[in-house]
Parts: sequence; structure tokens; C-alpha cells
Amino acid sequence: MIDARKLLDQFLGSQVPGMQGSVRDKATEAINLARDNPMATSAIAGLLLGTKTGRGIAGNALTLGGLAAIAGLGYQAYKNYQAGSTPQPAPQSAGAEPQLLPPPSDSGFSTAPAVASNEFALSLIRAMIAAARADGHIDDAERQHILGKVQQSGVGAEAEAFFEKELANPVDLDAIVASASTEEQRVQLYAASRLAIEPDSRAERGYLDLLAGRLGLADALVDHIEATVASAKV
Repeated sequence: MIDARKLLDQFLGSQVPGMQGSVRDKATEAINLARDNPMATSAIAGLLLGTKTGRGIAGNALTLGGLAAIAGLGYQAYKNYQAGSTPQPAPQSAGAEPQLLPPPSDSGFSTAPAVASNEFALSLIRAMIAAARADGHIDDAERQHILGKVQQSGVGAEAEAFFEKELANPVDLDAIVASASTEEQRVQLYAASRLAIEPDSRAERGYLDLLAGRLGLADALVDHIEATVASAKV
């Protein structure tokens, strides 16, 4: 069975699949690749990190691990929403990087296997891939290039087959939405999707709006998720 937690850690943690060194070490390289030809030259990890617009994850979100980073972003947004505060990116002092706290173990955002199953972690990856595909720019050649990078990452034959299937088949939004059984999970699905992209095209913005509607998220809650994720990206 695919270890979805490990995959999330690879994509959102300190190592970029198929590359030597940390996300921070490879930031300039990834940005340049993305600028030249974002879909054809970036591995799927680059897509999921949002590098196609030259932005990546900042602060300690890199070291928390993928699942904890997504859950932490969702928890912070949900807490701010419940407090009735005005959605806005957290202010950062000069030179400071955003610090993300892991979600409490007794909350619906807990990363404990009893709360966040491997299957749900896999759904988060599916959601991120779906968001990365929202602008429709991945053709057959680009898909093969991405799969080549996935193969280089050494994630294993089963994980490779998973990515090949996700990239080849139409996005199953019904399955992504149905995978969330709680509001906390619905928040995380949206947060992961927003983390994967910068919605700078009508197609991407439309996809996120559709996803929010299908997940039944309140507009104010979506605004908080948007603001919280924006604070974690540079």
C-alpha cells in the first residue's frame, strides 16, 4: 500500500523528489525551470510546491512534514474563522519567516492515523494534483516528463503507478469531495489544493471556487484559508 504520508513529506517537506538537496537549496533552480516552461520542466513535486509561479513554501512548514503542514494551515484558518477575525495574511517582520504550529492532537486536524488515515492523506495528494491540472496545460509529452521525474525520485513502483493514473485519467472531483467525512477534512482538502497553485488564471480560480462550493465551505472560511496559505508562501 502506498505510504501517502511519506509522499506528502517528500513533496512538502525538506527534500524535493528527484533532486539532491533541500527545497531551499533548489529554490532558485526550481523558479528558473518554472519560468522557462513550468509544466514541461518541473517535476510533479514542483507543481505541488507551487513553483510554477515562482513561489514556494516558507518558514518551518518545510520541516513539519507534508501532512502536518496542511493540517496546521487548515487548523490556523479554521481557528481564525471561528474567532470571527478579519481574513488577512499574517504580518511578518523584516527578514522573519512564517512559523506554523502543528495542529493539536485532540482536534479534528490531528495528524494521528486514527484521525488522518493513509487513505485521506492520499486524497490530499489527489487534490493537489487536480489543482495543478486545473489550467489544462499538461499534455502527453509533459505528463511523460513529470512521470520520469517521479520515477527518479525513487518513490516505488506502486506510487509511480498511482501518479501515472492520476495524470492520465480525468480529475474525479466527486471522489475527492467524498473522501472528506468531517468539516476539518474538507478544510484540509481546500488548503492542500490552494497550496498547490497560485490561482492566476480564470481556470484555476474557477476550479478553486468550484471545489469550495462542492465542499460546502462558507465564503468567510474560504477567505481565511486563502489568507493563511498566502502567509505560508513566498
